[in-house]
Amino acid sequence: MNSHANPLVILAPMAGITDLPFRTVVARFGVDRVVSEMIASADILTKRPGTRAKAELGLDAANTAVQLAGCEARWMAEAARLCEAGGARVIDINMGCPAKKVTRASGFGASGSALMRDPDHALRLIEAVVAAVSVPVTLKTRLGWDHDTLNAAEIARRAENAGVSLIAIHGRTRSQFYKGQADWGAIAAVTQAVSIPVIANGDIRDIETARRALRLSGASGVMIGRAARGCPWLPAQVAAVLGGGRPPETPEAGARAALVAEHYDAMLRFYGRDHGLRVARKHLGWYMEAEAVPADLRRRMLTATEPATVLALLPDVFSAPTDDALCAEVAA
Repeated sequence: MNSHANPLVILAPMAGITDLPFRTVVARFGVDRVVSEMIASADILTKRPGTRAKAELGLDAANTAVQLAGCEARWMAEAARLCEAGGARVIDINMGCPAKKVTRASGFGASGSALMRDPDHALRLIEAVVAAVSVPVTLKTRLGWDHDTLNAAEIARRAENAGVSLIAIHGRTRSQFYKGQADWGAIAAVTQAVSIPVIANGDIRDIETARRALRLSGASGVMIGRAARGCPWLPAQVAAVLGGGRPPETPEAGARAALVAEHYDAMLRFYGRDHGLRVARKHLGWYMEAEAVPADLRRRMLTATEPATVLALLPDVFSAPTDDALCAEVAA
């Protein structure tokens, strides 16, 4: 059993979402750790366009981790070295992504959750990464490839012996993708198998589900993913309540408008105007999900092609109180 008085709260890695601008917003409210988008080790080594945007951590950000995916130990090790040299404080190994382009032999090369089908190969990859860097190495997996191969506990034991310092478990198998309900109780087999922290992940969207996940899994903390979209203060609110403290308040309308404006500007500066506009639209959509935004105003926001138009509309969008039920219910 790995639970403790002050459970960890971590922002989950999410492809196309947890870039540097979004991680910066979440970290500002206070969270134990944020994790980058999954990056293919081959992309790091070949410096493909877009890799910098995904891998950029900020050299002074102590609570960040960069997540690597791959299937060849030597390339994963070299990519980890390069990320450490670039400022990464933690290297996370992806063994949980269920996407077909990641788990098939093409593209990433049978990576992500496909590695759970061959624990011996997965262990060689883990050992290579641990040996390559001096920073902590963590691991993210699912419960197994399918319900006939629930081997997360076995892999966790071997990963701990290899030097991994923390393991996050998504409470589904690869075959489930994101369907059904995450099985937090099944994560208990992992927490009982190792002495390092285990983090419960999957369907954790507020303080109630965080508490239930901790109780059923016996984990040392929770990892929040999709629920943080449009509510970047949510992980900090959950962390504060779990730790027995006072949670940061959901920003009032004016403060939300200013926050979104700052995040919007950061995306445009980070990606450049044209690509930044495309990236920003999905975040604007998530921010508006927690608002009673008239359909016409929402359409104008999401179809605007000039940053000045978006910024001018923000005060109207965030003129009403946030529907906290869509974000965090933080009452103790």
